[in-house]
Amino acid sequence: MTGIEELLLSRIRDVADYPEPGVMFKDITPLLADPAAFTALTDALAEIAGNTGATKIVGLEARGFILGAPVAVRAGVGFIPVRKAGKLPGATLSQAYDLEYGSAEIEVHAEDLKHGDRVLVVDDVLATGGTAEASLQLIRRAGAEIAGLAVLMELGFLGGRTRLEPALAGAPLEALLKV
Repeated sequence: MTGIEELLLSRIRDVADYPEPGVMFKDITPLLADPAAFTALTDALAEIAGNTGATKIVGLEARGFILGAPVAVRAGVGFIPVRKAGKLPGATLSQAYDLEYGSAEIEVHAEDLKHGDRVLVVDDVLATGGTAEASLQLIRRAGAEIAGLAVLMELGFLGGRTRLEPALAGAPLEALLKV
């Protein structure tokens, strides 16, 4: 285990039975509250952005906003929020997707992504991959290219990586921590 992995893991708190019994929630708020850990995380994700040639960062609601915005600033690229349906003013593109318990929809401002943009999607956790997959579809529909997907933590036992491989079409999936 590297020094950054140890630092990040030491600042993530396990919360049992949240949001429902049987779930072990990975709470990143202690990491965000520690300026050294948050800076190390931002730097690591910004390095991934640079390595992928990203020209834009997309952050997925809501913790992807917290991580993605400082990464975009550090990498010197634009930041674009992907939100739940109905939260953005103006013209949007939307993408529906299925969840284990129903369906959901995400949106992006249509004018924020352009042909030729290389987009790195940033989020806190990769679980089943449904939201990330929908965001990749949305980015392509807007005419942009996928530079990759970068997450703080991958919950490998939920199979999100396998689900995302076709949608990534060879673009990298980088997880700083694998649980």
